[in-house]
Amino acid sequence: MYAKILVPVDGSPTSRAGLAEAIRLAQLSGGEIELLHAIDLQAFAMVPGAGMGLASGTFDLMLDSGRQVLAEAEAQVRAAGLVPRTKLCERLAERVSDLVIEECQAWGAEVIVLGTHGRRGWSRALLGSDAELIVRQSAVPVLLVRGQPTRGG
Repeated sequence: MYAKILVPVDGSPTSRAGLAEAIRLAQLSGGEIELLHAIDLQAFAMVPGAGMGLASGTFDLMLDSGRQVLAEAEAQVRAAGLVPRTKLCERLAERVSDLVIEECQAWGAEVIVLGTHGRRGWSRALLGSDAELIVRQSAVPVLLVRGQPTRGG
């Protein structure tokens, strides 16, 4: 089945739903999980008052937050009896979707499992969809796990 399962994580409930599904898949297939967290400057730019640059120490806070997200996801995978790989992607000039595709190719992942917010309408048009871009760009299957429906979108 799938020996290498790439799981992008961001700590959100939707991401945790994707991780839970990836754990089930790895247990069924005997596959290995790699957890990937990418620093998302585009999401940071959507914060009111973020301006054009990062305030002193902000990037360090983002790195610390990313490490925490990975540690929590790793603990969940280990609690299921699996030993994951983890990767924190710190490059800032690319979209998260590009970083996921690049890591998929570099590691040789056979499937990508990720949660999706299932946004539609204006919220999708304004925010874009990393999940959609990953599906479009990926050379391997992508399993999307839908999170709780969002209001207004």
